[in-house]
Formats: sequence, structure tokens, C-alpha cells
Amino acid sequence: MVEETQSLENTQKVVGTRGYISPEYAMGGIFSEKSDVYSFGVLVLEVISGKKNTNFYLYDQQLGFLAYAWNLWNEGRAVELVDEVLGDLYSSSEVKTCVHVGLLCVQDNAADRPTMMDAALMLSNEKDGPNPKRPVFTIQNSAHHPQPHFENTNFSTNEASITMIEGR
Repeated sequence: MVEETQSLENTQKVVGTRGYISPEYAMGGIFSEKSDVYSFGVLVLEVISGKKNTNFYLYDQQLGFLAYAWNLWNEGRAVELVDEVLGDLYSSSEVKTCVHVGLLCVQDNAADRPTMMDAALMLSNEKDGPNPKRPVFTIQNSAHHPQPHFENTNFSTNEASITMIEGR
């Protein structure tokens, strides 16, 4: 077995793909092995749902993809996250396990995320994991500061990001 080492690095320039970067790296430039765990968790949830983290938002509930996944899991409805293309061709217990592990991997605090080894053991049902904490990103926006809705806006089809800067 490989001995686990947890080294932290602090960078001055944050680079990466929006939606997959861990909160501590995006906001503070702090990178560790747990940053990769965060990205892995996003990918697990995307594979199950067939949806992209960066292209999903429920305007009526003001929820992003990760918040939506957590709410479904918390309400015991994790299987509703499954891509409808799959029909009934999936194991509900495996979906619940994958959603659980995915949510543990995207915890806001890096210390609350499992190691990749632990995530693999949980996915193979060789280890149980704790319940994921309610992430900060599930807090709904105040009615005084609603998120903009861009229904009739023309966006490029190359999936390039458009940044909207708003004051608090």
C-alpha cells in the first residue's frame, strides 16, 4: 500500500476548468490531493446524471447542479438524478452509492472529503462513508438578490464561458 502524503501548495495564479475546481483552490490558490478528489466527485455526479455541472441551474429553486444533487440525496430521492436515457437499466443501490460518494468528494471543506483510496473503497462497497454535510453552495439566494435569467440571450455553441460580474 502506498503511504498517503498530504502536501499543500499555494499558487498565485489559479487555472482550471470552471465547475471542477475545488473551493479552496478557486478562492485561495490552495491546492492539495483533495482538490483532485473534488473534481472526481463532480465527474461522478455528472456521469450519473448525464448533465454538466456548468450548464445546469434550476431558476425556480435557485439551485446549481451540486446543490440539486445534494437535495435529492438528502430527501432519499438520489435515483431521480439518473440520466433518463438509461430508463430502468441501472441498479438503484449502485446509483445511491455513487451519489453518496460523489457528494462526499465535493464537500466544501477539503478535510471532509475522502481520499481517492477511500472513495474507491466506498464505490466498491468495501467501506462505508459518513453522510455528506450540507454544502454551502445549497444556500438559496436571497429574494433581494435573485440570479439573472438569460432565456433569450444568444450564446456561442462552443461552450466558452461568459463571466457576469455583479456587485453584492
